[in-house]
Amino acid sequence: MKEAMFYEKLEKQRVRCFLCAHHCIISEDKRGICGVRENRQGTLYSLVYGKLISMNIDPIEKKPLFHFLPASTSMSVATAGCNFKCRHCQNYDISQYPKKHTDIPGNNISPEEVVRAAEMAGCRSISYTYTEPTIFFEFALDCARLAHEKGIKNVFVSNGYTGPEAAKAIAPFLDANNIDLKGSDEFYKKICGARLQPVLDTIKLMKDMGVWVEVTTLIIPSYNDSEEALDGIIEFIKSVDIAVPWHVSQFYPTFELLDQPRTPVQTLRRARDQGLKKGLKYVYEGNVPGEGGENTYCPGCGDLLIHRVGYQILKNKIKDGMCVKCSAIIEGVWA
Repeated sequence: MKEAMFYEKLEKQRVRCFLCAHHCIISEDKRGICGVRENRQGTLYSLVYGKLISMNIDPIEKKPLFHFLPASTSMSVATAGCNFKCRHCQNYDISQYPKKHTDIPGNNISPEEVVRAAEMAGCRSISYTYTEPTIFFEFALDCARLAHEKGIKNVFVSNGYTGPEAAKAIAPFLDANNIDLKGSDEFYKKICGARLQPVLDTIKLMKDMGVWVEVTTLIIPSYNDSEEALDGIIEFIKSVDIAVPWHVSQFYPTFELLDQPRTPVQTLRRARDQGLKKGLKYVYEGNVPGEGGENTYCPGCGDLLIHRVGYQILKNKIKDGMCVKCSAIIEGVWA
């Protein structure tokens, strides 16, 4: 265990956690919504510090990050737990585990060992992913500091519910953040057990602090696939920066959300076209490899710059952050 960051002590041995936007008030011997922060005699502890449930080498495109060190590999780590309860979670077996069990699964590993493993594997980044990295923040921060010293970049794959104090603490060591923007406030309340506004605030804050941001929307038929719903997401991204890449990804039925089929490819195509027509510079289709919507095109001359099939890059014509044909700037982290 490790004493948690970002909390205050209250009367009657209670504490209030500020790590994420839930601001849980936690009584003695109880845990927060995430299931991995516990109040013991008026002190809040992280139960997952160094308790990795998963550690793998992934292509950075899997995060998905398409404008961040393409074709590089990322050491991906996660602990059990999550501050959301998404009914369609693809990793529900580890994200929801602490809410249904008292034990905390995982293998003990130090930040030094994570960074060393990334170095030995030739990974250019470490990704805090699979579950919500905010809930293992103390461990992620310690890893990120060490990695930063070694010249290894750090990536969050996040639901965006990070509290502003935590976001400001990690930002100096965080190089990229792919944040889910799932739908309307009603969608968040009904499907995720959360609210929309804190996610919007985190996206803006991360961008303002110089972190490279990409946004992902998993499009679920009849839940968030209407033109109106997508317009709301598009207009928000435009208000942040039209160069923020937007990934519209295919849903497939899982966990508790089994009442809808896979998202039709034509729905993803419509969403991508809608984003581009509304002024976004980069929109990508996800989870449908080989359909063509994964490619990067120059927003200036329309030339094909990065040809992708799944997580594989077949061609990359971006040089020094520019289109080789027309010299238009292609926003991203390329070196």
